[in-house]
Amino acid sequence: MNIQFTLNGVRKDLEVDPDRSVADILRQDLHLTGTKIGCDTQDCGVCSILLDDRLVKACGLTARHLDGHGVLTIEGVGGPDGGVSDLQVAFLDEGAVQCGFCIPAMVLAGEAQTLINPVPSRDDIRRGLATVLCRCTGYQQIVDAVAITARARQAARTPEDVR
Repeated sequence: MNIQFTLNGVRKDLEVDPDRSVADILRQDLHLTGTKIGCDTQDCGVCSILLDDRLVKACGLTARHLDGHGVLTIEGVGGPDGGVSDLQVAFLDEGAVQCGFCIPAMVLAGEAQTLINPVPSRDDIRRGLATVLCRCTGYQQIVDAVAITARARQAARTPEDVR
């Protein structure tokens, strides 16, 4: 099957088996290894990506789900200068990174949460992160990083952004 989609802002045209998992395509065909494979059963969430700005588990999606859509992986998250994003900086500043295995998915979950709700409460953030399991951090520093980023982004918004 030929699929066309936008990956990290770049238009892609691939010939793939329509039943292959998106996680495998990203890692094996497109060499985007930031999308991890943990359980391969949609339980742990470390394979999470954004599909049309919604957090989804890539191991449970097949290639046909990509056709005509927009995908954001951790490799596509970045600051305006091409470096790390403000959320990634907050993860580092808050010590929200330990082993690093779940962190790409956690960053994407944080991005998804701030897209859904630009001013999330700590409970909103916890619910937004709940689909990605972390065995190292205890989540507190991750929640802190998302909260700090959301507040900073809200403070930086101009009246034109609200329209």
